[in-house]
Amino acid sequence: MVLLFFTALHVAHTASAQGLPSTDIYLADLRVRDGRVTVGPLVNVTNRTGYDNQPYFLPDGRTFLFTSSREDGQADIYRYDILSGSVTRLTTTPESEYSPTPLPRGGGFSVVRVEADSTQRLWAFDVDGAHARLVLDSVKPVGYHAWGDDHTLGLFILGSPSTFQLADTRTGNAGVAARDIGRSLQKVPGHDAISFVQKDSGGWWVKEIDLRTREIRPLVQTLENVDFFAWSPGGILLMAQDTRLYQWNPQRGKEWEEVADVAAAGLTRVSRLAVSPAGDRIAIVAVPSLR
Repeated sequence: MVLLFFTALHVAHTASAQGLPSTDIYLADLRVRDGRVTVGPLVNVTNRTGYDNQPYFLPDGRTFLFTSSREDGQADIYRYDILSGSVTRLTTTPESEYSPTPLPRGGGFSVVRVEADSTQRLWAFDVDGAHARLVLDSVKPVGYHAWGDDHTLGLFILGSPSTFQLADTRTGNAGVAARDIGRSLQKVPGHDAISFVQKDSGGWWVKEIDLRTREIRPLVQTLENVDFFAWSPGGILLMAQDTRLYQWNPQRGKEWEEVADVAAAGLTRVSRLAVSPAGDRIAIVAVPSLR
């Protein structure tokens, strides 16, 4: 399973480098009125043939990190400045780095690094991409991660099935909390909890785990076969299905509501979403229809 996951990542960025279907990152203003999300005009901020994916806003809300594979076919971490439109490469390593995520305290970011022997572990860098160091030495193979607090991590660990594990950076230990989960792990705004998608015979559900009690609670059933999601800081859950963006606001009811269709903007196959810390911008990963 480790080899299969690494191959999937490797194929993704190699295929992009060869001009096969690739992804771009789009930005738009985000507003919430009467509990309903509205999305402004979308701007393609990467706009090139290649793999640009996994956006994550930094705490300032004016920049975001993302994974990109360019001419060398290597996946590295970049930073996009929204005001200037400038792109800065942060890592230039013989390894591949994915899923850049701001560290919970101080500058810097964590990544999933695919090491020379295909081992996938969690690493961290300074804010400028310097000083690479291991976060968890013995926990592997890591696919995705989310910080719950200064020392608690939610991890997608590859296996048959994949597992959701909670890890403590103070001890380096991790324990299984759930099995057969989706790829998206997100801190729940305003709660000491991490959310994830549970796949089981009863369907796919977004669930949250309380970091103090370890109690797992179901929140809402996902859109069909969708496991990427994002939270607004006000607690609205967002998911995309093809070109349509949906919200689940527990204050408005139990159902998903369609809030936007980005097909008219030339987007197809929307996947990952990210919302800025202030909730005023959204980053959307999609495939341009003309590519």
